[in-house]
Amino acid sequence: MIRPGFICNLLLASASLLACSVAGAGALLDLRRVAASSGDAVAGKAKAAVCSACHGPLGLSPVPLFPNLAGQKADYLYWRLVAFKRTNNPASAMTAQVANLDDATMHDLAAWFASLPAAAPAAVAGNERIARGESLYLEGDPGRGIPPCQGCHGVTATGHPLAHEDASRRVYPALRNQHAAYLIHRLEDLAAETDVHTSTVKIMAPIARTLDPDAIAALAAWLESGAP
Repeated sequence: MIRPGFICNLLLASASLLACSVAGAGALLDLRRVAASSGDAVAGKAKAAVCSACHGPLGLSPVPLFPNLAGQKADYLYWRLVAFKRTNNPASAMTAQVANLDDATMHDLAAWFASLPAAAPAAVAGNERIARGESLYLEGDPGRGIPPCQGCHGVTATGHPLAHEDASRRVYPALRNQHAAYLIHRLEDLAAETDVHTSTVKIMAPIARTLDPDAIAALAAWLESGAP
């Protein structure tokens, strides 16, 4: 079993390395020191009609390639919207959606979806792939340079273990009960990322590149099943 203290030390070391590389990168959005998102969920609900087309009226996406937003960390959702707006990627369907959103609206939308009940686990029978996903998530694979996911996303995959006391830890998303298809697509995108635009992507991109397709599929299956 990986000791929690070891994971914390690993994360602190990573943060120290980032401090050197991020300081001189003007285009890089440094999320290691951010204020808490402070949106109005009621206002966000009134502004969320367009979002509902892909993510569902209650933040539960009917299309597995689009992420569930319900119960996600508001800080993560807000900064994800900011990242979409900053990168202005013409290939992303989100680019047009965020183009005219002001900062208050992005905070409000994040608060609304964060206030909703999270998705229920998918009805997936236990199998060898799910068991491998659990092992990779909790223990990693030192021989292949894969760190345990729980260091940033929590032992129950509901977010960083220090998220309750530090907004900068809430930029790491909850992964529990997320669509497997979305998780696979997101990890593949991160592995292929060449235009690093946030400090969290700077951490995740090299980690994603340590995962082969079978490892990605195993992690996604375990997380979709509710990370039991």
